[in-house]
Amino acid sequence: MSRKLDNILFVEEWLKRSCGNKFTSETSRQPTTTSAKSIIQAWSHLRNTLQSTSSSFNQHHLHQHLNTLLNSQTSLHVADPQAKLLLSILTSSNFSLSHQSFPLCFRLLYIWIRKSTKPTKQTFDIVDSVVEFLSNLFLSSTSQFHFGNNHVLLFSEAILLLGAFSFVHSLSQNTKNLCLDILSRLLVDKCRIVCLFDELVPNVLAGIGYALSSSVNVHFVRIFDCLFKIWGKDDDGPRGSAVHGLMVLYLFDWIASNLINFGFLDKVSVLVRETFESFKENYASFAVFMSGIGVLRATDRYASSTGMKVDVLTRMRTSAIIRVEALVSDLVSRTLRFRNSGNDLQDRLLLQCVTLGMTRTISFSNHSSLFVCLGLSLLTEMLPLPRLYESVFELSPSSGGLKVNEIKEHLDNILFKEAGAVTGVFCNQYVLADEENKNIVENLIWEYCRDIYFGHRKVATHLKGKEDVLLTDFEKIAESAFLMVVVFALAVTKHKLSSKFAQEIQTEVSLKILVSLSCVEYFRHVRLPEYMETIRKVIASVNKNENACTFFVNSIPSYGDLTNGPDQKTKYFWSKDEVQTARVLFYLRVIPTLIECLPGPVFGDMVAPTMFLYMEHPNGKVARASHSVFTAFISMGKESEKIDGVSLKEKLVFHYIQVSLSGYPDITPFEGMASGVVGMVQHLPAGSPATFYCIHSLVEKANQLCSEVFTHEADAWKQWQGEPEPSKKLMDLLLRLVFLVDIQVLPNLMQLLAQLITKLPQDAQNIVLNELYSQVADSDDVVRKPMLVSWLQSLSYLCTMASNQSTASKKNNSEDPISAGRITAHL
Repeated sequence: MSRKLDNILFVEEWLKRSCGNKFTSETSRQPTTTSAKSIIQAWSHLRNTLQSTSSSFNQHHLHQHLNTLLNSQTSLHVADPQAKLLLSILTSSNFSLSHQSFPLCFRLLYIWIRKSTKPTKQTFDIVDSVVEFLSNLFLSSTSQFHFGNNHVLLFSEAILLLGAFSFVHSLSQNTKNLCLDILSRLLVDKCRIVCLFDELVPNVLAGIGYALSSSVNVHFVRIFDCLFKIWGKDDDGPRGSAVHGLMVLYLFDWIASNLINFGFLDKVSVLVRETFESFKENYASFAVFMSGIGVLRATDRYASSTGMKVDVLTRMRTSAIIRVEALVSDLVSRTLRFRNSGNDLQDRLLLQCVTLGMTRTISFSNHSSLFVCLGLSLLTEMLPLPRLYESVFELSPSSGGLKVNEIKEHLDNILFKEAGAVTGVFCNQYVLADEENKNIVENLIWEYCRDIYFGHRKVATHLKGKEDVLLTDFEKIAESAFLMVVVFALAVTKHKLSSKFAQEIQTEVSLKILVSLSCVEYFRHVRLPEYMETIRKVIASVNKNENACTFFVNSIPSYGDLTNGPDQKTKYFWSKDEVQTARVLFYLRVIPTLIECLPGPVFGDMVAPTMFLYMEHPNGKVARASHSVFTAFISMGKESEKIDGVSLKEKLVFHYIQVSLSGYPDITPFEGMASGVVGMVQHLPAGSPATFYCIHSLVEKANQLCSEVFTHEADAWKQWQGEPEPSKKLMDLLLRLVFLVDIQVLPNLMQLLAQLITKLPQDAQNIVLNELYSQVADSDDVVRKPMLVSWLQSLSYLCTMASNQSTASKKNNSEDPISAGRITAHL
């Protein structure tokens, strides 16, 4: 906290700020700047109103003047004379004060007593008179005032004022006793009605906090009892929230600190007994839990105390820890035993408060139930994506707007905003938890990853183009879920991928992490060091184990799942499914690192269909990754299994060339195809029919592209001199293969190339021949270089003759010897 607890002036405002809560009700006043002149005039008008006999004037203006003063609550100073004036207005017989004005007068008196740093006898006399008035107002059967349950603001301001009076140390004991008597009766009769309104809860809690910090013991137990029963289990009472829980936490931090500072050790004993040692069935468990965390925060501050306080502090601390751990253990037991307990609002609220409380105390070093609670809360309350996904399809189309609002409220909720801090505590607790609970939470996290993959894929298919705002909000939550999963996965790898665990366990954990990360890959929008470190560690644990590699590959969605949508009612295009594409891309990037240990049949059955499908994906990054998988497979050192006498490598080449060339240049990325072709000609057996097929197909495609280009554009060769276009890229690949194919295939390639080159326009021929001459001249291959030199000379001659014949048919002139010899001069 940024301020010391003993410097807090208005406890109710401090509670709101501490919880980051925003109250928008008219009853919650936002301080505004009011001029000193306006304040003086307001007090003057109040005095005039008191002396006036015109009731119409009083009723018309009184409320306005009171509001003018309250609009400057923070800077307003109320002196004893003004407090006496307010008392006179409350008790005046000249006019009947409206019910709406009572709370305003109470609030001004509250400001007065909280800012009275040096109370005088006059101050105490005014307090005694106000308390007497309140006693007559609320307790006397002869009171002329009758307030129904709809006057909740009045009751909340009265509770706040009475609590503040009882907190004044120098006030007489009799007056404090009377204050607490009135307050406790109001709490019993009206507290739960008042707390139905969220904006009034801080007033009630602050009044209770003042009362429990009072120097007298009267009604102490009764007030505690009322506090913990506010959010009881009956359906018609106030519904608790995480913000209420945080208020209770900070309130008890403040109360415990007061009792310790003031030396009220007897009241500390009562607090411990009533709050932690005698838990009642109708108490709100979340409130008791948060009160325990508040007490622990206070004792953390006094950890170095000595003397008589030590025993009291130790008992307070021990009792709080025992109660808190008991509540958490019971909750975990219920939640894990009955998986549908997520529908129990009391348990959900306690789960939320455990999470928020754990980030606000340093007292717990090791308790497995707390660790499990943190995991459950992250998955079901802070980042509850599976539940939110399901709710989209539970709503009728007309209620879609409500769902948008619900998601936005969750994004603004303190639970979501603290997911990062909770994740940090969660991972720290993981290291300290026992292995059984580690395994429980790990499995919950991995299952959660699968759930959000399938859930988000289905929701994205359903909402895209119709509810894009809602889909964007879902993805904001999912991005936080991704960060949580990555940080947790790193903590798991650091702990379990070590010599303390058997290799089987390390492999199993690594596989679960890999599959889980594939499920959340779609939400990875930033480069995280934790992510890269985790990936490196788990792949290193898997890539030497054939069974592990097989298991990972078998976890790829089947071809049928990839091509059929998650919702049969929605028109589906597999290439537009970004969630699925991201997951497949993850596999395509990981598989090349495992290729050496992957059995051929597994690659053929599981990887090849997906690889060929995603080679046709319009996203170049995805298509290139598919080509990289093929390149890795074709380039691996070991021989692949043979099927009907043909190796799997050779069998896949035929389909690879067909798919690649059919999509080139519109879909197939040239770099990906080039790497596949180069890998193929370098690693297939010498003279393989697959290599011949590849060469023929490439030349045929090049011939087709060149024909199309030069038919429609006579000067297309000029483009070959700058940034290569598709036909030139393919030609360059063929020229490169001249130096890569085995000697058995080379003659066929040279023949096909010669046929292709001689069909090109003269300028294009010159470009190709120049490149060939340059490459041959730089080659150190003593085996093929003589063949290539002879071939090039013949090819150059053929090109020159064809060019001369073409020229002669147009112009009757002789051969130009300079033109014929300029190319061969490069050798």
